[in-house]
Amino acid sequence: MHPTAIIAEDEPILRAQLKAKLARMWPDLRIVADVGDGEAALEAIEGHHPDLAFLDIQMPEMTGVEVARCLAANPAVRTHLVFVTAFDQYAVEAFEANAVDYVLKPYTDERLQATVDRLKGRLAMVPPPSQDLDALVAQISAHLRPATEALQWIKASVGNQLRLIAIDDVLFFQSDEKYTLVATRDLDTLIRTPIKEILTGLDANKFWQIHRSTIVNAKAIENVTRDFRGQASVKIKGRPENLTVSRPFSHLFKAA
Repeated sequence: MHPTAIIAEDEPILRAQLKAKLARMWPDLRIVADVGDGEAALEAIEGHHPDLAFLDIQMPEMTGVEVARCLAANPAVRTHLVFVTAFDQYAVEAFEANAVDYVLKPYTDERLQATVDRLKGRLAMVPPPSQDLDALVAQISAHLRPATEALQWIKASVGNQLRLIAIDDVLFFQSDEKYTLVATRDLDTLIRTPIKEILTGLDANKFWQIHRSTIVNAKAIENVTRDFRGQASVKIKGRPENLTVSRPFSHLFKAA
């Protein structure tokens, strides 16, 4: 039975190059999908259950590390992850420490061949060795998001006044293309700070990203419901909104 793989790389030229090189170096490997963003990668992995997934670290929608975080929470997925990276030696050491394979950009034939040979060896083992994705996610996330000062207050203009909103009073953040809504029990206001920038200053144990445009205060969640399609939504205490949980973040609300 031929091994299978997906490729997730947001640069079409690099994606085609990797696909062509793998076809030449590993003719038995079947590429069942090649995609350009992290959300599509997660869908392809869950849909095809490939033996391998080549994931670029920096991708739209979700990074390769965020895809790994979702897969780490899903024991049914046994896909072996291969990270494609232009990162420095720090990140490479993190991959090696957690028994995770990686390909360095630009793709040299020698480096890719070494990866192919190692992957063939891993797939030949019975059972294949596991990857410590939880530890990897923690290490690489720290590298992707260097330590920043924790947010204590949100500064917002309300009329002609500057309001300081304590971060613990925020129920949720929701962004559109230009503004981010800061919702509290008593006040809704708009700020210009992008939601990705806000996310770096939040405690991930207290504030959960449930959609690429939505972050919720976990203590403010009243309940989580699913419609007939399985689409989850979050009800916030004391608020009328039902906030959609996008598929990449649905693992947050799966029963243990």
